Formats: sequence, structure tokens, C-alpha cells
Amino acid sequence: MELGRGPRGAAAASEIKGRRENQISYLKISKLALAFAIIHSKPPGKSSKEYTEYLARTVSEQDFGWKWKVEVLEAEVLRLRQELLLNRISPRFCLENRKQDASAETHLVRESINPTSYLSQLEDSGCDVFNDSAFDSLGIASDFHQSEQNVNTSKHWLERVPPLNLCHTSKEQSLTAPVHFLQCLLEIRKLSEGGILQADFSELESDSFTICNSVSQLLDGLTFFYNSPKFPAPSFVTEGVCVLLSLITDTKLSNHVLKKCFKKLEEFKKNLIQIILRNTSVNRFQALHSVSETLGLLGRNNILRNSLISLLLSRIRQFAEQLLQAHQAQSVYDITQYENIFLLCMILEQLLQNETEESNISSLDYGKEKIKFLKNLDQVILHLSDEFPLFSLYLWRVSVLLNSGQMQID
Repeated sequence: MELGRGPRGAAAASEIKGRRENQISYLKISKLALAFAIIHSKPPGKSSKEYTEYLARTVSEQDFGWKWKVEVLEAEVLRLRQELLLNRISPRFCLENRKQDASAETHLVRESINPTSYLSQLEDSGCDVFNDSAFDSLGIASDFHQSEQNVNTSKHWLERVPPLNLCHTSKEQSLTAPVHFLQCLLEIRKLSEGGILQADFSELESDSFTICNSVSQLLDGLTFFYNSPKFPAPSFVTEGVCVLLSLITDTKLSNHVLKKCFKKLEEFKKNLIQIILRNTSVNRFQALHSVSETLGLLGRNNILRNSLISLLLSRIRQFAEQLLQAHQAQSVYDITQYENIFLLCMILEQLLQNETEESNISSLDYGKEKIKFLKNLDQVILHLSDEFPLFSLYLWRVSVLLNSGQMQID
């Protein structure tokens, strides 16, 4: 007998229907009772609507306060898990960390008599990640090389990030906390390779939550600051990019990061592409160039490069089709997005050139997008070349690089 048929099935269906009707009736009664309560309790001089809106705002603010406190506590739990994981990977490293913390606290007490002297030494230490440093006109490329030298300095990495303060948390702290943890991992990796420390990186397999959440927090922080760029750019943003690049290029750590955080990295790349396309501010090109530099640096990794090429091919093809439709219909098109698309074209061209120079045959990984991009491309270029010659030229140059890669595979 099929479910729902027969005496028992009919009785069960009737019971479920009755429960739903009771729930709907209870909800209506509750709403009505709440409305009466609001009307009876409203203060004089206020309408029921105004009092209802006031109560709604009050409850919303309370919910926001609790959510904020929960986020802060979750961040503190993650920090403690990070310390525990570092201790499990290399106890000796954490012991040295505590020694430096103790000496730093002693030094701070001694210098408290002369705070000016202490502050001047702090400024000259090169370890304050909260100081701002300007991006150069070429984005973060030169800062990246400079920060690589800082990354090799264990003194900088052994600074201890203090526990989160419930009253003074900030977006800067939410970014510098994962940066510090990931820098420590890189330092342990370097010291263990040199035989200075003994480290067991198999612990990363048993605690994937900590590494995944740390990388996720880093990527979310970078996305936030790229969405709201500041000039001069904060040094901790450049520091975060350098740490990310070091992670994905390290021979031992990259497997853990790419395997466990690949989806998050894909989301990060998509977000950066959208930031480039959607930015409409007047003085946007310096900020967008910094974002494009980050995308280009991520493309140095072979695994990330293939997926990034696929994303860029797809987005440029979609824009070319939209532009062709607007041109044929003699309708308006997004001039800002047209200006921004050239940054994506330049990134794509550079990535394809790198593949050609390296005789890389990994284009099979983005073969579907390549076929879609090249399909009817000649007709698209023909129709757009008179009105949009520069964009048509970029499309043609990309097609040449894609075809030259195909010739090498053949």
C-alpha cells in the first residue's frame, strides 16, 4: 500500500494538516495580541505606527550588539586555536615566543618612565603593522619585494598579537591577526628547513578548521580593504598579500592551503574581478591597479593561474557580447565598465604570455572557456573594430596568444 493511502495514511495526513492550521491560527492570534499590547502600552503623544517603529529599532540594535559580541568571541576562540596549533607543530617555537613576550613586557615597564623614548624606538623598529605606507604608482609590486625581506625576519613574526578587546576591535585587527598566525607558520617552516627547529606539519591535517578559517579571515579582510581603498594604503594590506603569496608558493604549506581553501581562493579572485569592473569612483585607477597587481601575482601559481585565466576569459567574453548587442541596437553601454575592462585584458594577456614563455600546456584546464571565447570572435572584432578599436585590438591579441598555445599543444 502506498504512503498516504488507506485509513492510516489518511489519518496521518489529516493530523499534519490539523497541526499546520493550529500553527497558522496561533501565529495570527500572537500577532493580534502583540498589536493590542503595543497600542495599550504606547506613550502619549506617539502614534501606534511610530511606537512600533521605535520598538523595532530597539530590538534591531540589541540584536546587532549581540551579533557583534559573538563575532568578537569567535575571533578570540580562533586566536586561541591558532596558538594551540602552533604549539602542537613546534613547542620550542612557542617557548621562544613567550621569552620574547616577557622581555618586551619588562622593557615596556622600564620605558614607561620615558614614553617619548619608547615611542621613538617603536617607530624605528620596523615592526608596527599599523603604520601606513604608500603604494607606488605601479601598485604593490615594489612593496611586495620589500615585504618579502620583512617576512624573512623572525623578530617581526615573533611579536605576539594581544587578545581581542571587546571594546576596541577593528577591521585592521581582524586582518593583522590571521596575518600574524600565517607568518608564524611560514617562519616555523623556514626554521625547520634549516634544521633550527623540529616541526610536525602533519598537525595541519588534523586541524583543518584553524588553517581554513585563518586564510578565510585573511581573504575577507583583503576584500574589505580593496572595496574601500585608502591612500596611502595601510602596510598591513600589503603584508597580507605577501603572506598569501608566500603560502601558496611554499612547497610544504601550499598543498594544505590550496587543498582546503581552494573554493575560498576562487571566491576571492571573483571578488577582485568584480571590484575592478564595478568601481565607479573618479580617482579609481590607482586603487584598481593595486587590485590587478594582486590578481597578477596570484596567477604566478600554476593551479590558481588556470582557474584565473578561465574566469578572465569568461568575463571578457560576456562583456564583448554585451557591448556588441548595445552597438548593434544603438543603445547605451556602461562606459565605466568599458574603461575598467582593459585592466582585465592586460592581466589575461600577461598570464597567457607567461604560459607561452614557459611552454606550459595547462590550457587544457580552461579549454571550455577558450572554445567559447574564440567562437565567432572574428565576427565580434569585425563589428566592434570601427567604434571600439582598442578593445578589438586586445581581443585579437588574446586570441593570438590562445591560438599560439594551441599550436604548441598540437
